[in-house]
Amino acid sequence: MGLNDQVSAERLHIGFFGLRNAGKSSLVNAVTGQNLAVVSEIKGTTTDPVKKAMELLPLGPVVIIDTPGIDDCGPLGDLRVKRARQVLNYADIAVLVVDGTKGCGPADRKLIRLFQEKAIPYILAYNKADLFTKIPPSASNEIYVSAERKINIHELKEMIGRLTRQEEQKKTIVRDLISPGDFVVLVVPIDSAAPKGRLILPQQQTIRDALEAGAIPVVVREKELPDALLGLNKRPRLIITDSQAFEQVNKITPAEIPLTSFSILFARYKGNLSTLAQGAAALDSLKDGDTVLISEGCTHHRQCNDIGTVKMPAWLLSYTKKNLRFSFTSGTEFPEVLSPYSLVIHCGGCMLNEREMKSRIRQCRETGIPITNYGTAMAKMHGILDRSLELFSEEL
Repeated sequence: MGLNDQVSAERLHIGFFGLRNAGKSSLVNAVTGQNLAVVSEIKGTTTDPVKKAMELLPLGPVVIIDTPGIDDCGPLGDLRVKRARQVLNYADIAVLVVDGTKGCGPADRKLIRLFQEKAIPYILAYNKADLFTKIPPSASNEIYVSAERKINIHELKEMIGRLTRQEEQKKTIVRDLISPGDFVVLVVPIDSAAPKGRLILPQQQTIRDALEAGAIPVVVREKELPDALLGLNKRPRLIITDSQAFEQVNKITPAEIPLTSFSILFARYKGNLSTLAQGAAALDSLKDGDTVLISEGCTHHRQCNDIGTVKMPAWLLSYTKKNLRFSFTSGTEFPEVLSPYSLVIHCGGCMLNEREMKSRIRQCRETGIPITNYGTAMAKMHGILDRSLELFSEEL
């Protein structure tokens, strides 16, 4: 992936919800101008959420999500409804498609309550407006459309765009910590776990953010870090390391140079650093028999020395000296019931958008289960968490 590509986690996620045969899929196709979703008169044609990353004018880069009907029934239907409800954890904008000839029913109103509970901005799109002789008046977040005749499709996109602009925030990864001309050293281990021929996403995004600040990023392996520090004609403003090299980089980096990790920067970027830093303290209170959930937001091929399933459990057992149990999840799967766990350790979440990461953290907080992430946990276990958070002391 190139540095200029916008990854799905950074795109606006727009979910289309509604009852079976309300016309969700037809409206998705009308909005996107593509046959993204299968359309049929048979109820329940959409069996799983269908996601498509695309450029959608006038909105820009987005992910469009067509969901199964929220009124599906039977064992398989229940699973489809569960999948549709999971989309609420990461949808930035919700479009509730209602059959305009029938109006909002109990299931539609239940969805609206869920949007409100999760603070998801939403639009009510009354479909089949071509069957009306006169379009009824509507509220500011309501619109009458026709997927069949393409009525008010542009206006619907404009309405989504207005909600998008309200949601937009100027966020940076590292830009606000550095100035033009500053050296920023990024320590990137290249080992068997590193993806072949490329840098991982957080590293790419951090380099791009540093370049946009006018700073001078210097990318090295941990082995070359001492030579890099000697070769620079001035002290680096900041050193950022992959968490797996934290201990070695900490020993090399002089005390007067600020040091943090990609994982900690991304926890801050997505608004979760305070909670995850507090969650790291739970490492000291784990007891024999406690179960730790290790969760990753992406799905990738597991290697023999995988960080989530191999290295992290080993580090935890070594640090706590306790007889711990471990559970693992990946991708979109995250337990609805967290009570069996004493601690959740999550990956950096670079493949999850901000809303989904915050949803998982909120779920932990509401259940009273501490949560931290890989980088923060590793900094804690290596005794350098305080140092890695010094940059953010005022925010915390």
